[in-house]
Amino acid sequence: MRKKNTRQLFEKIDVLDAGAKGMAVAKTPDGRIIFLNNAVPGDVVTVQTTKKRKAYFEGVATHFHKLSPRRTEPKCKHFEVCGGCKWQHMNYESQLFYKQREVENNLRRIGHLDFPEILPILGSEKQFFYRNKMEFSFSDSRWLYPHELRDQAPIKDKNALGLHIPGMWDKVLDLEECHLQPDPSNAIRLEIRRFATENELTFFNPRTQEGLLRTLMIRTSSTGEVMVLIQFAREDGKSRSLLLDHIAQAFPEITSLLYVINTKKNDTLYDQEIHCYKGRDHIWEAMEDLTFRIDAKSFYQTNSEQAHSLYKVVRDFAGLTGGELVYDLYTGTGTIAQFVSGKARKVIGIEIVPEAVAAARINAENNGIHNTEFVTGDMKKVLDPSIVREHGVPDVLITDPPREGMHKEVVDQILAMSPEKIVYVSCNSATQARDLGLMKEQYEILKVQPVDMFPQTHHVENVVLLKKRIA
Repeated sequence: MRKKNTRQLFEKIDVLDAGAKGMAVAKTPDGRIIFLNNAVPGDVVTVQTTKKRKAYFEGVATHFHKLSPRRTEPKCKHFEVCGGCKWQHMNYESQLFYKQREVENNLRRIGHLDFPEILPILGSEKQFFYRNKMEFSFSDSRWLYPHELRDQAPIKDKNALGLHIPGMWDKVLDLEECHLQPDPSNAIRLEIRRFATENELTFFNPRTQEGLLRTLMIRTSSTGEVMVLIQFAREDGKSRSLLLDHIAQAFPEITSLLYVINTKKNDTLYDQEIHCYKGRDHIWEAMEDLTFRIDAKSFYQTNSEQAHSLYKVVRDFAGLTGGELVYDLYTGTGTIAQFVSGKARKVIGIEIVPEAVAAARINAENNGIHNTEFVTGDMKKVLDPSIVREHGVPDVLITDPPREGMHKEVVDQILAMSPEKIVYVSCNSATQARDLGLMKEQYEILKVQPVDMFPQTHHVENVVLLKKRIA
């Protein structure tokens, strides 16, 4: 029996809002929600639904009767196909408006929180070419444009070096340009693709697990240094040297040329041995009078300039006078811990990844910082009464957890410690609001500061200052 077609067409629908995950929000004439991925609030559109859920539709705008004043012309030719910059069609002022409102809505609706007026969001001075790290995938069966499929002509070049199509783990868009990372990123990616294709170096196929070239990572820094890492799916010394020698010759500005032989079924680097082919095995990043050693596995905020803005907010909210003991949870490579250390008596950084802690210690030593200490372990296990017995109750606690937020046991341990102030940094204001809701009986919110780390996307960072309530 043929499945009933549930798709519907709605004419002249007003696009009302921007919602979760960057989707535009409209309503059917009878009030049902429609989520659209190709419209801007203020557009008037014809909508073709693509999925019907119990409480809403998903759809696509097929005709624009009126264009929103919030619209702008996308800069990248791959917009709407590539999933990297979903808000390129919305002007930057509007992007900031909807990001700030998302923070406010999440704090109210999820956390049921009381807070003062949110400080105006800090926009990024660079709205393009702001990322210091990009990871691209090789593929021997690139994503094909509809016109290529319609033509039914033989496809001569199926290789791709680019980004995955949203929702398609095995389809890679071959990027001719990318407006996320500064030069020489585009030039390096395009030359590697050209040289590899010309010399018949095989591109990887994730379904069959065949092919030589898997991924390309490029890191740049504010100091002008460049790291390039190629993942090979197997050892092939001749082909590997051919490609890496060419990259080194074509781009002498590369500071760190690395490779990995990854025979696993996934592309993760963290359990792989990194080989340095030429130059150093690391690059240097700088912020104020601090320098940070960045290796292939290091976490560092991907928008270097805006990271400085974010850390200044954290330092300002902490309000340190020189006598405080600070705990920095999820410290990573210790960047925040070291950034605030000059105004603290001592900073204890806690992190689960041993390599990150090792890097934090190296960076602190290189920076001549002697009042930081870094502890390795699972936050739920480390953050217990024993750490307080060893180091003392923190005056200020800074926490910057991953997107999923803090485990409830961690929240409970923070409440048991009862520091005077908490500075909560988050890349997901929804999970942040959930955690703050668990703390609201004991802490009040004094300040909220959104920071835009990722222009052209719906993502937003948020910093909240909490103070212990007077009993």
